[in-house]
Order: sequence, then structure tokens, then C-alpha cells
Amino acid sequence: MESLTTIRDLIRFSASEMNKEHVFFGHGTDNAFDEAYAMVLHVLHLPFDTQEQYLAAHVTADEKNDVLEMLHERVHNRVPLPYLMGYAMFAGLEFTVTPDVLIPRSPIAELIENEFEPWVDAESVHRVLDLCTGSGCIGIACAYAFPEALIDIADISNNALDVARDNILLHGCSVQVQALESDLFSAIEDQRYDLIVSNPPYVDGQEMQVLSEEYQHEPKLALEAGEDGLDIVRRILREAGQYLTAQGVLVVEVGASAEALNDAYPTIPFLWLEFEYGGDGVFLLTAEQLAQYQDEFDKE
Repeated sequence: MESLTTIRDLIRFSASEMNKEHVFFGHGTDNAFDEAYAMVLHVLHLPFDTQEQYLAAHVTADEKNDVLEMLHERVHNRVPLPYLMGYAMFAGLEFTVTPDVLIPRSPIAELIENEFEPWVDAESVHRVLDLCTGSGCIGIACAYAFPEALIDIADISNNALDVARDNILLHGCSVQVQALESDLFSAIEDQRYDLIVSNPPYVDGQEMQVLSEEYQHEPKLALEAGEDGLDIVRRILREAGQYLTAQGVLVVEVGASAEALNDAYPTIPFLWLEFEYGGDGVFLLTAEQLAQYQDEFDKE
């Protein structure tokens, strides 16, 4: 270890260790170099856009030990890097994360940054609901996209809501964003939303058995959703129409359970959204469509 003297040395060594031990990437990066780069610069309190020439700078013994300690947690205990750092990026914004919440990684971020165009008229969005909010990242990012709108973020987990409230304070949006303890719509009283967005649990029983060790650090409550991954989504589809305005829109991520959803509702015209920067398994339905097919949803 004595040969590790510079920032560049630590990044290279960390990336090599990650590759050698076959760690899984999927919580903000997709390769060892980017993960190592983010980890080392975080430990050294340097910005992610640190100029190339600074990578040749020597590190102190304490700094090197701190990097190697975090590397050990990442490689040998398989702790996802955002949990080790205490934050994750979503829609260009920083959010506090703990093992009480799912690490933000939804492609819905791209929709938010584009103000859900062309399916939503931004000027007509007055109220937004983020169901199964976790860290609050979707709802708080929507507050930036729709600065005149009121945002409700809801979750069944008190621990998750504690993190979400921390993020509300972090982003200074407590006037605009309200956190609610709610089992889906259970605490939503006589309210109509122009936009309901949700990244609910959708991992099926079989997939839960083979998730990488990194995902095992995330709360099961935020992942597991029955044998076919649709337990929560079925409830959303049954109930969402009651909480949308006439021109409202429902957007839900179901990930790898998309095929199961199509099989369960073969007559429903789900609009599967496409993403420029990767990701899939996100559908959109309008309030009109939810009303039209309510009988189908009620059968489940």
C-alpha cells in the first residue's frame, strides 16, 4: 500500500479492487472507474469536476486510510456507495440517503427535467402527488420543475419520511412540499392532483431471490411487491382515478414487471415512455383512461 501516494493511485487501485471482487454497479454508476472516482473525491472533499492535474497531488496518510476504509465497506461488505457517502444525485439535485430509503435511480428524473412534456402542460400543474416517495427525490424534483405547484409526498414508512423531511429542509421547500404518512392514498382526503407520480415497490418474488448483495442493503419494503411484482401497482391503478383532476396524468415505474403488467391487463393501452438517457418500464395513463377502464382495474 505504500506505493499509493497520489489521488490517481487511489482511484486506479480502488477501481481494480472493485473489478477483481466483481462488485455490482447500479446505484449511480455503471463501471468501476466512475465509482472509484466518485468515492475517492468524496473522501478527499473534492468536487466531482476536479481538474485533471490535481489527480497527481499526494494524499496524506489519514486520507489514504479513509479511502481504504470506505473501499473495504464497498468491496467486502457490498454497501452501495451512496449509503457510504450519505447522498445521491437525482435530476441534477443532491439528496440525503440512508438505508431507510431506496437509492434514487429512476428514469423518471428525465421526465421531471423535461416537465413531463408533451403529456403535461406545465402551467396547468397546480398539485402533484409523489406516492411511495422514499427519500422524497421525485416530489422535491417536481417542486423545482413546477415552482408554482403544491407537492404532496407520501410513504408508508416513518423512517423513510424522516429522510424525506430532511431533504425538504435541505432544499428549502417546506412551504411547497408536504410529507404525509400514507399507505398509498389512505391519508389523501378529498384532494385532486394534476399529476400523480410513483416509483413503487415492483420486484417480483423470483427476482427478490437473486438480487445482488448491494440491493440487499436497501429496504425490502421499497422493493418487494408480491409474486408478480404488481401488488402495489394494482392498488394504484384501482384508486388513482379518484385523485386525479379531469386532465390529470398518472406516471408509474414498474421496471422489469412491465411484461407482467401487460399480461395482467391486456386490454389497457399503457403508454410506455422512452428515455434518451436510458431506462424503461415507466407507463403513463390519463385520468380519462383510468375512468374508461375502471371496471378492469376493479376486477383485480
